[in-house]
This record gives sequence, C-alpha cells and structure tokens, in this order.
Amino acid sequence: MGDEMDALIVVDVQNDFCPGGALAVAGGDEVVPEINRMLAAFPIRVFTQDWHPAGHSSFASSHPACVPFDLVEMDYGPQVLWPDHCLQGSDGAAFHEDLEVAPADMILRKGFRSDVDSYSAFFENDHETPTGLEGYLRSRGATRLTFVGLATDYCVAWSALDAARLGFDVTVKMSACRAIDLDGSLERALAEMRAAGVALV
Repeated sequence: MGDEMDALIVVDVQNDFCPGGALAVAGGDEVVPEINRMLAAFPIRVFTQDWHPAGHSSFASSHPACVPFDLVEMDYGPQVLWPDHCLQGSDGAAFHEDLEVAPADMILRKGFRSDVDSYSAFFENDHETPTGLEGYLRSRGATRLTFVGLATDYCVAWSALDAARLGFDVTVKMSACRAIDLDGSLERALAEMRAAGVALV
C-alpha cells in the first residue's frame, strides 16, 4: 500500500452498529483495532457515517403496521425496515470512541434524506442520487479502493458493488468487517461481490 492511487473507505463504524447499540452488529467493535492499524498505509482515507433524521422512512417506527426487519416496497424498490438508529447528533451516530478518526481526509454523511435510505457510500438506495464520493475520489486520483467496516452484507457490500460498477479496483478486507446476516444476506452479498470482481481478502 501507500501508492497515491490507494484509498481506504471506512464504513459506518458507529456506536449504534456496535454491541449495545440500536442496530448492533455482532462483534462490530472488533474491527476497530485492525482499521486503526491500516490507516497509516493509505494516502487517502474516507470515513462514512450513517446520519438519519428523526422519522426516517427506513425506520420501522415510521410504519405503524410494521416491525423491525420487515421488508416493504418503497418508490425506489424493496427496503428493510430498521430499528431507529444513527439519529443525527446522537451518541449512537457517533464513531466508536476507540476509532482513530483524526486521519480521515473526508467524512461522508449519508442517509440524511428522510424519504430514501443510503447503504452505499456512492449512491442513495434509488441507485441514482449520488453522494459525491466518486467525484472526490477521482479528483484525488484514487483508482484502488479497500473497504472495511459495518456491515459486510449491507453498507460495505453496496458500496463495494457500486465502486466496481464505477470502474474502481475494489477490495473488501473481510477481517475488518462484520455482518448482520439477515435471512442469508451475507452469503448473497459475498456472491454478488465475487461476481462483480470484488476481491474478498
């Protein structure tokens, strides 16, 4: 590593996705030491942060007849309904306290539009509305992206798949990710990433 074309994308290592959080990923906090060790090896470092307004449309609480993890159809396609999580400005939305955030060149907040969720670091879940990350990475000359963080089968996978579609050379460092694994979602995500040419290491 260390080539100017290499970027590390640290996905959603936030309190609500760690043990004790509103949408805890098993072992979510275990990725922190490895990510901290990796930071110095990359000249470009981007951290993403789930950043939802209250009453977000992806929250089960916004749908009176639904419970968390129900699947509903939105204008932009199927959407898993989640427990309320990563509310803007809350402790749950904050990065894990042991994560070294100071090296970040950019912190990208996503999911702040109340009517559409945003798993990917590149696009909202409508697959059309860009976050601006692609332009930032291209302006920095990044061509090789390594993804780490939470969760493997949702925000990491969607980000990696979009990056591959956009023509980047994409790697997911599996030991620095953890998955939700909802109804086989991990195996599906891994298969999709392999099929898209994403290197799982």
